Amino acid sequence: MQIREGVPLAPLTTLGLGGPARWLAEVGEEAELREAVVWAASRRVALRLLGGGSNLVIADGGVDGLVLQVGLSGVRAERRGDEVLVTAAAGEPWDGFVARCVGERWQGIECLSGIPGTVGGTPIQNVGAYGQEVAETIRSVRVLDLAEGSTRQLLPDDCGFSYRSSVFRASPGRFAVLAVTFALRTGGTPTPRYAELAGALASRGTSPSLADVREAVLELRRGKSMVVSPDDPASHSAGSFFVNPVVEPDESERLVTAAVAAGLAAGPGEVPAYPAPGDRVKLSAAWLIEKAGFPRGTRRGWVGVSPQHALALVHHGGGTTSELVTLARDIRTAVRDRFGVDLRPEPIFWGFPTADPTA
Repeated sequence: MQIREGVPLAPLTTLGLGGPARWLAEVGEEAELREAVVWAASRRVALRLLGGGSNLVIADGGVDGLVLQVGLSGVRAERRGDEVLVTAAAGEPWDGFVARCVGERWQGIECLSGIPGTVGGTPIQNVGAYGQEVAETIRSVRVLDLAEGSTRQLLPDDCGFSYRSSVFRASPGRFAVLAVTFALRTGGTPTPRYAELAGALASRGTSPSLADVREAVLELRRGKSMVVSPDDPASHSAGSFFVNPVVEPDESERLVTAAVAAGLAAGPGEVPAYPAPGDRVKLSAAWLIEKAGFPRGTRRGWVGVSPQHALALVHHGGGTTSELVTLARDIRTAVRDRFGVDLRPEPIFWGFPTADPTA
């Protein structure tokens, strides 16, 4: 294992922002990861794990600690009747893994196509899109417990999955994800649950294949600049910057009534609201952001709101993390002032005095 000093982190993220790591090491084997953990502990150095850098905001001052770029690789499958248990190492590129599963006709994660990052990052955020989330198919997560120094196999109930969160996010620095096992259906027939996706598939016939679903999802994501590409400047983001808020029914009714009264919607049906678990209601953060005065394409210097999707904050090049965080904070304040709803950021923040610098 080689430990380097003063390594720029911005090129290792999809935003392309942030300062350097005081130390950085690339680990391709579990033994190297353990060695790095011991190295950091012996020097009382903070430890950070870096995957694809797609859901990460790094401070301009960088990270005063050891950053481990996790490159654990390998995929294996075990068939059990009409189910297949597929285990992928944490460093495997997520979209490549999804493409492989779709090619094998293993159903369960096809709607998660085009999401950047690595397999190891998916349980941390409980990644979801277009009617699927990884919590539905994760059978277990193999981790290194950094507090105890032991390897553990966490079952779904141990993972504390909730909307865009998990025990891994709630207890940062406790676990290093080593591998994730998914339970997928062999020869499964896709059942699109998301209206936008179902509409996109309507032109492909009455019985779309898993490959059809993947292509439709990729097309939808590209239309929103949510597929990272050097040819699309608007894709230089951290994905959705805010989580869609989930509120109680009476809170949703209050917001809808106020929006109609303020002329922000012609009627209740024009305010996006969707059923959520626990008889709650999920609101559209993108709609709230635009109606609070930050429409798509809003730009402040070298950062701004994506011209394709109001949930994404974009770095146009030459900007700073401070500028991005200030924009996010102003958006959050505007939504709170106008609607009484507090947006929660989705990315993880490194190098800041607080866990959430947008608060």
